[in-house]
Amino acid sequence: MDEKELDEKLRKINKPDIELPGHRAQLKHTLMEAYDASKQRRGLSLPVIRNWLKHRAVDISSLFKPGRPVWQPALAASLILALVMVLSIAVPVLLNQAQSKVQLVRVDDWQFTGIPAIVPSTSQQPATGSSPPPVIVVPPAVTLTQPPSAGNNDNIGFSTGGAKDINNFRQNIQNGYLPLPTDITCEGLFYDYYFDTGQADECRELFCPSYSYAVTRDPLSGEVEYYLSVGLNSGMKESDFQRKKLNLVIVLDISGSMSSSFNHYYYDQYGNISELDEEEKAMAKIQAATQSIAALLDHLEDDDRVGMVLFNGDAFLAKPLNPVAGTDMTAIKEHILQIEAGGSTNLKAGMEMASAMFADYPNSNPKEYENRIIFITDAMPNTGDTGRNSFLDRLAENSGDNLYTTFIGIGVDFNSALVEYITGTRGANYYSVHSPGQFKERMDEEFEYMVTPLVFDLQLNLEAEGWRIEEVYGSQEADEATGELMKINTLFPSKRQDGQTKGGLVLLKLEKTAENSSLELRVSYEDRSGKLASNQTTVELDAMEPEFFANSGIRKGVLLTRYADLARNWIIDERQHAHISYPWEPRINREEGIISPPTEPGEWERQSLPLYVSPPYRQIFEQFSAYFEAEAGIIGDENLVRELDILAALAGFEETR
Repeated sequence: MDEKELDEKLRKINKPDIELPGHRAQLKHTLMEAYDASKQRRGLSLPVIRNWLKHRAVDISSLFKPGRPVWQPALAASLILALVMVLSIAVPVLLNQAQSKVQLVRVDDWQFTGIPAIVPSTSQQPATGSSPPPVIVVPPAVTLTQPPSAGNNDNIGFSTGGAKDINNFRQNIQNGYLPLPTDITCEGLFYDYYFDTGQADECRELFCPSYSYAVTRDPLSGEVEYYLSVGLNSGMKESDFQRKKLNLVIVLDISGSMSSSFNHYYYDQYGNISELDEEEKAMAKIQAATQSIAALLDHLEDDDRVGMVLFNGDAFLAKPLNPVAGTDMTAIKEHILQIEAGGSTNLKAGMEMASAMFADYPNSNPKEYENRIIFITDAMPNTGDTGRNSFLDRLAENSGDNLYTTFIGIGVDFNSALVEYITGTRGANYYSVHSPGQFKERMDEEFEYMVTPLVFDLQLNLEAEGWRIEEVYGSQEADEATGELMKINTLFPSKRQDGQTKGGLVLLKLEKTAENSSLELRVSYEDRSGKLASNQTTVELDAMEPEFFANSGIRKGVLLTRYADLARNWIIDERQHAHISYPWEPRINREEGIISPPTEPGEWERQSLPLYVSPPYRQIFEQFSAYFEAEAGIIGDENLVRELDILAALAGFEETR
């Protein structure tokens, strides 16, 4: 009801011999106040209602004084009706306020009383060889032909699921350890950077892909390569984004490996337990984990629910899944910060107990609640069912029930090989933590996005004579790509700044099999409410010569992809030849160029190998660094210096044995 509607209603009052205009205004004012109060009843309080009733009662009583015109009782009756309306609103409000005061009694529902911890222990070393490196070609600077993205900074963007950083890769090198190949993934590396997605038109849908093209020579072999980037854009404004209420269960690994130093390995090459040097020991992983959980809890709202499971060789219910509004969160944090580690590691036991806790809320409205497990571990199971497929099956079963998982890896020996494998499921992602302060900053910026997948089962079909998809970079489902199809299980919301999106790119390496400049691209996906959507685009690939990049986004994507492929090939070579002293040939060479590395499963009890860079790779890194620096200068992203520092450290590696 607005003022025009009310005026129209009052105008219809047509009593003979009654003078209404002045009194109509008074009645209108009173009724509008009542109507506004009904719309804003949450803001009512006892003093406000008392004051309102007091003034309205005075108005009404004055109308019944002797000598007043005959029509005034009619007006008084109208005012009484308005009062009744307000009272019907006020009484429930006051009751709700009284009830909420009762509900605000917060309970310490912590149940874990502690278990005995046993920490046992040993250690080991590698070897190497050498051979001459190829010559790296540094491409000339070129002018970018596409203007910056038309995307609105007020909108969110998207990034893929899976890894959300390459912290473990960098921290292993900085602490003198050889990383695992899975420590550096393109999706994790991409999420460390912002990308021009090549968006030319305004997006009015939840998801709008954009496409950019590049023709470039491999910096080792000189072979011409073709790339197509898929920009991950959204029409959703950041101000309209809101995460659902959370049913959240935090699962914390309290096994013996979590008692080791944050920047030292707990297991050696053969899975034997290593002696911990207390003088060298900085922060234990369990301390970093508990402090990170305390930071995470600060982002929960009263209408969220939170529970907690601890596990080592068995699983323990630490805190039932209860509303935050009724929980003494300060007491819960104090309990968490006192947790100690010890015992074996049964990841599946922790996951099974956490999954079962959601059975208490089978009727949670999926449009209102998000169900998520946050699993904090160094991911080195050594008891129970340690097969990776058993974890994958459990996560897949959960995701089918709209229960999704975030893994948070702790320590330099975090086993990314296992987590990289099992978080390929729908709705999953993972981060690695290398300081509680860093993790707190990340949660301050990204917690809402981390727990809110928005796009599922994205498929891109390429229909074009003469073109096929050779490789996919920036998606955990890259291995599932065929010549015509690319799959992405999940897209999460992502920040935008200066017209660019954090991690907002997937890169396709195309194989050209015939002359054809036209690509038909069809994208289909499902939103979080289960609604299916699709769109189709024709992309014309102009006849361009190397070095052509449509924009800085695809150029940055190609550069980082080559860097990641080189790093993974180096890690695989060094690990495979760790105990071979005679010269061996690196996988990277001038004929083949920078090739995609194979996958390497490895042991869950992660091996500790000292950092080593064989002579051929030292020279490759030195020369690749020149190419990387030249490209970084053209792209203009100062953050790329992080990778230049890594390349410098690897190129300047000095043998100590």
